[in-house]
Amino acid sequence: MKEIFFAGGCFWGVEEFFSRIEGVEDTEVGYANGHTEDPDYKQVCTGNTGYAETCKIKYDPEVIGLEILLDKLFSVIDPTLIDRQGPDIGNQYRTGVYYVEESDRPVIEAYFDKARSNYDLPIRTELEPLRNFYEAEEYHQDYLKKNPGGYCHIKLD
Repeated sequence: MKEIFFAGGCFWGVEEFFSRIEGVEDTEVGYANGHTEDPDYKQVCTGNTGYAETCKIKYDPEVIGLEILLDKLFSVIDPTLIDRQGPDIGNQYRTGVYYVEESDRPVIEAYFDKARSNYDLPIRTELEPLRNFYEAEEYHQDYLKKNPGGYCHIKLD
């Protein structure tokens, strides 16, 4: 199994979207790449912790490749926006791709380079190594499975 971390606005929809994809073995929501220790949701929502709502994705590279996962991410975000997706506004809702294996960086960079031609504005999605990740509270895990019809900025047909 491999891991990649995607920030794409509210993490509820990102987790539900990726949990439905063949080859994705597990998802978990949390807070990534901030500057405080062990933040909670209330702290992250202040915008002062530097964390992005993020979905940890464990996937089987024999079934699905990183480029396809990136395609899926870019199909549900607007990578040209800064600190917002859908109606959610704040730096915790920024978009990002955070990798754990250095060998993934060139793959992600090549994907971003190719994707730039699809947009009139610059891509603002962060591309960084994962510095830290704290699991979100239990009520956030699988939120849309527990709350069908709950809020989501992603169309989940």
